Amino acid sequence: MSHSIAKITVLPGDYIGPEIMSAGLSVLKAVSEGEFDYQIDEQPFGGAGIDQKGDPLPQQTLESAKASDAVLLAAIGGPKWDNAPKRPERGLLAIRQDLNLFANIRPTAISQAMQKYSPIKQVAPVDFVIVRELTSGIYFGKPREIDDHHAIDTMCYTDEEIRRVAKVAFEMAEKRRQHVTLVDKANVLATSNLWRRIVEDVSADYPTITYDTKYVDATAMKIISAPEQFDVILTENMFGDILSDESAEITGSLGTIPSMSRGTTGPALYEPIHGSAPDIAGQGIANPLSMINSVALMMRHSFNRPDLADDIADSVDAVIESGIVTPDLGGGSTTDQVTSAIINKIRERRNAYVENDVR
Repeated sequence: MSHSIAKITVLPGDYIGPEIMSAGLSVLKAVSEGEFDYQIDEQPFGGAGIDQKGDPLPQQTLESAKASDAVLLAAIGGPKWDNAPKRPERGLLAIRQDLNLFANIRPTAISQAMQKYSPIKQVAPVDFVIVRELTSGIYFGKPREIDDHHAIDTMCYTDEEIRRVAKVAFEMAEKRRQHVTLVDKANVLATSNLWRRIVEDVSADYPTITYDTKYVDATAMKIISAPEQFDVILTENMFGDILSDESAEITGSLGTIPSMSRGTTGPALYEPIHGSAPDIAGQGIANPLSMINSVALMMRHSFNRPDLADDIADSVDAVIESGIVTPDLGGGSTTDQVTSAIINKIRERRNAYVENDVR
């Protein structure tokens, strides 16, 4: 962190974005009281950037993000901009590129509170992360061509692109259960063979980390049948895109899952995995949990405050268990009611700490 007072660039975005961002910032304020000093700089982004500045990533927004210690994004896009020359989603691709956010980290955990929502039968605790290469691979490769009778997409990776994201995965494993699984298709893809060679080389620098490889099709099956076997999954862009969404599904709700995108240096970007939900915008029923969990992820990784992250995560679980949830989780509570309940739980935990200290 570069300042004594943390600087956080806030991008509320579109439709339910401002609603859930408000919830996330309320929880951040509550958990930070007397513990963590910060300032926020709210900027337009996505559709809001188009409306206010004519660009999904206005220059002032980018400058704020580059000068920050972390970036919080809610949700962008929607039908309002379907015919816009620049779509809101282009802003997300641009900020990833400009901040050099080459690694996406998606946690998948099924807490006791969420077990009833999961479509799988748990026989052991599920807690793994997917580290996905984010800025290369088939989504960015050239040539890319299409005509009436054939099309070409190109999957391309370099040594450095693989090496830097592999280091992220192994460093993350050091703080977890110390195991990395490289997921690829090395039986048919040349790029996967390069991944194996480079990741094997990187693994030598982390002697305490166990390391294995698995084909992507086998991994897709094991995420359903035996997800407890995974700790850190490392994979390329397209495979990570697909496996991340599959993993989200086994938790029972997209509305609770955060994500993080980071580079080697500079600010990381934290955001929910869900979209802007235009159909429920303005109704006050958007699920704020993914946004709130993104705040917890930020406190853990960008600001090295696992204590505050745990305060948020444990309070979220307690509120889910109490049945105070939005309609997407089968409840009847509003966004504000869920947020207030979480803040109350955080304050209860703080009061318990104080009482224990007095004793």
